[in-house]
Amino acid sequence: MSAANDMKALIERRVNRGLRGHWYPVCRSAELGEGLPHGVRLLGERLVLWRDAAGRLSCVEDFCPHRGAPLSQGEVFEGNIACRYHGVVVDRDGVIVRVPAMPECALEGRRAVAAYPVTETAGAVFVYMPSAERPEPPALTLPAVMSDPEWTGFLCSAVWNTNYRYALDNLADPMHGCYLHAQSFTLAYGSKQDLMRIERTEHGFRVERVSQKDANFDWTEFEFHPGSMFCFLEIPYPPAAGPGGPFRIIGFVTPIDERSTRVFFWRMRRVQGLARESWRFLYRARLEKNHWEVLEQDRVMLEGMPDDARRREMLYQHDIGVSRIRQILTRAARAEIEAEQAAGGVAAE
Repeated sequence: MSAANDMKALIERRVNRGLRGHWYPVCRSAELGEGLPHGVRLLGERLVLWRDAAGRLSCVEDFCPHRGAPLSQGEVFEGNIACRYHGVVVDRDGVIVRVPAMPECALEGRRAVAAYPVTETAGAVFVYMPSAERPEPPALTLPAVMSDPEWTGFLCSAVWNTNYRYALDNLADPMHGCYLHAQSFTLAYGSKQDLMRIERTEHGFRVERVSQKDANFDWTEFEFHPGSMFCFLEIPYPPAAGPGGPFRIIGFVTPIDERSTRVFFWRMRRVQGLARESWRFLYRARLEKNHWEVLEQDRVMLEGMPDDARRREMLYQHDIGVSRIRQILTRAARAEIEAEQAAGGVAAE
């Protein structure tokens, strides 16, 4: 196999696994209670998160350096994480601080497991996966509406048993809404035939229908920042959905491993005062169920696709957004691999 083909195969594997050098949401804040370790997987790696008595978050490999037992099965001890197997205590920097079964153990003081930057915002916990290009975490960039007091919303999250690339393809494909979701509360309107176009934006691109606007899921905008990537779209709301403007959905896609992903969707609406409380009540009481049904339609469809669907697919004009997001991931993976090579080798796949 030629060097060019070797690189092509390496890039494909890297894209499939997920890119480093990014902040990823890994769980909802509510899943992480004080004193209770919480295990997650990210880019195929097992991590453990915990919150100490002061509310400070920590994240290290979910691996006890003694014998490899999962630290996520342990307990929080004086702000650190203690393994339930033999009591070995590891701090937030991955350093062994205590081996209770053996006084003055030589393992104490050794940095034994990797530690990861972690932050919490908008009801979710984000973990940064360092890369050769960006070993230190850049500031986490989020859409402005997530911190705008004029907006309110809800975070929903689900695990889909499919590669994260299928979830991104799905978001970059507005045309599927009027077919897959034709029986839904908000997506049953508009034409089933159109063309698509792409426009460059300051931080990414926008893919949209040419001849239809504000009738359905008619556009998606992707933004790319150092260390973060997300998308957003808007769905017009019928009067029965209560007061407020269009329904904005902000999406993050987190690769768990090559066959599973966790999606995070912030469902937002610009509404204030008493109308805000009215809409929040209506959403919880009636609308949330409808929106979960739409997500389930996406999940079932994507989980039913074979892992190697890209080998046989036949794209057409509507797929220009899908093609663009794939190009961006491919370029990013190449840059990541080249940075690793320049630093002395490519990390094991």
